[in-house]
Amino acid sequence: MGRDFSRARSWCHLGKAGELRSRGAEEQAKFVDLSQRIGIKTARINGPRLFTLLPMLSDYATCLETVRAQHPLVHNITNYVVMNLTANALLAVGASPVMAHAIAEVEEMVGLAQALVINIGTLSDDWIVAMQKAVTRASKQGIPYMLDPVGAGATQLRTRTAQQLLAIAPPAVIRGNASEICAVAQATVKTRGVDSILAVEAALEAARTLAQQFGTTVVISGPVDHIISAEQWVEVQNGDRVMAQVTGMGCTATALMGAFVGAGGRGVASPLVAAVATMATMGVAGELARQEAKGPGTFVPHFIDALAHLTPADLEAQARILSH
Repeated sequence: MGRDFSRARSWCHLGKAGELRSRGAEEQAKFVDLSQRIGIKTARINGPRLFTLLPMLSDYATCLETVRAQHPLVHNITNYVVMNLTANALLAVGASPVMAHAIAEVEEMVGLAQALVINIGTLSDDWIVAMQKAVTRASKQGIPYMLDPVGAGATQLRTRTAQQLLAIAPPAVIRGNASEICAVAQATVKTRGVDSILAVEAALEAARTLAQQFGTTVVISGPVDHIISAEQWVEVQNGDRVMAQVTGMGCTATALMGAFVGAGGRGVASPLVAAVATMATMGVAGELARQEAKGPGTFVPHFIDALAHLTPADLEAQARILSH
C-alpha cells in the first residue's frame, strides 16, 4: 500500500464510471506479456487485447456497507503482538471480534463465527493444534477462513505450519508479503539486488500457483497490493508509507478480510471482491489517518478513527483500484 498512483505501471484504471483509460502501447504490451506468463487470462474488446474489467467501485464500497449492517463475528487465532490492534480495527468497521486459541474451546467458538482468521505470527505447539482443529471445524461447517502466513520462509516451523493448514482445507484468502507468498508456494525469489519487477513477477506466479491449486484468493501486500485469483488480477494503489512503520498493519488487513469475507459469504460478494474491498478500506483509512498523524506513534489512533468514520461513499470516491 502507498505508491503514488500517478506513477502506477498499470495502464487500466477502474474508476467510478468503470472507464478504461489507455496508458500507452508499451505499458499495455508489458502487462499483457506478464499476464500471459503468470497465466491470467485477458479479453478482447474492440480488437486490441485488453484486461477484463472487474466490478465497479460501488460494488467494493457496498462490501463495507454490508459489514456495518451484518456485524459478522470473526474468530481470530492471531499473534500476541497484534491482538489489541486487530480487535479494535474489527470493531471500528462494524464487526465483532473474538480472540480464542485454547484447544478446549476453538472448535465450539468457530461454530459461532462467520469467519475464522489464522495468523501464525507467534506459534507454539498448542497454538498449532488449536489452529488445525479450528480449520477442520470451519471446513466441515462451511465457514471461510483467512490464512496469514507470517514469517513463512524464515523458519521451517512457520513454513511447515502454513502448508499443513493448507492441506487440511483451502482458505478463502491467503494474505502475506511477497516473500511469504513465495515461501508458502515453495517458490524462491531474491528480493535484494534484483529488479523489483522480477520480484513482483515471481510473487505473482507464486500467488497464481496457490490460487489455482487451492481455489483460493491470494493477496500480496506491499507498496501496491496485488489480489489474485485463478483468472483475475487486481491492484489496490491506496495507502501511505507510514503504515510500514507500524507493527501489525498487514495482520490487521487479514483480520478485516475475515469481516469482509464473512459478511460477503452470504451471497453478497466473492472472496476476491471482498479482499479488494478490504485492501482499499485499509489504504484509504491509512491515507486519512496520515493527514492527522504526526508520525507512526500517533498514526494508530487516527487509523482506528478513520476506519470507524469511513463511509461507502468515501471508499468509492478515494479508492484507486486497477484491474488487469
